[in-house]
Amino acid sequence: MIDIEHLKYPIGKFQVDSVITIDDLKKAIEEIKSLPKFLENTVKEFNEGQLATPYRPGGWTVRQVIHHCADSHMNALIRFKLALTEENPRIKPYDEAAWANLPDYELPIEISIGMLKNIHFKWVRILEEMSPEDFDKTYFHPESQKDVSLDEVTLMYAWHGKHHLAHIQALMIRENW
Repeated sequence: MIDIEHLKYPIGKFQVDSVITIDDLKKAIEEIKSLPKFLENTVKEFNEGQLATPYRPGGWTVRQVIHHCADSHMNALIRFKLALTEENPRIKPYDEAAWANLPDYELPIEISIGMLKNIHFKWVRILEEMSPEDFDKTYFHPESQKDVSLDEVTLMYAWHGKHHLAHIQALMIRENW
């Protein structure tokens, strides 16, 4: 029997300690920096059938996961910049599932991998220059109805990249690719 919860969260759900250290942030920044290359290396030999395979029953295809990562991380960069330049801005949520059904999710994955490389290059440049006070800055997320600090968001997006990479890697193992 397949454990759907494990297929949804192969590295576990995102959790954050009550205290986020400088070392935690440095590790997260390195993970954000390395994600595009890890993702590219993982899927570079995939054929069209593999890209069209859902990572779990009822889940997105590998292609959709890759395009989602680019869209999600693009939104994250914009939210970071808003929080760094405005006082606790209210961010705009988006319907990830609806975005995954738009025609651009049928495009070659190289487009979104290229986007991820460029988004992460810019994002890491900002992250590496942020002060401890910058990481304390927040934005308001209307879905959770709470202020979210940039230190927590940094850890969340490091997790997010590993989470989706693990979806693809677990599928590769299950399918013996």
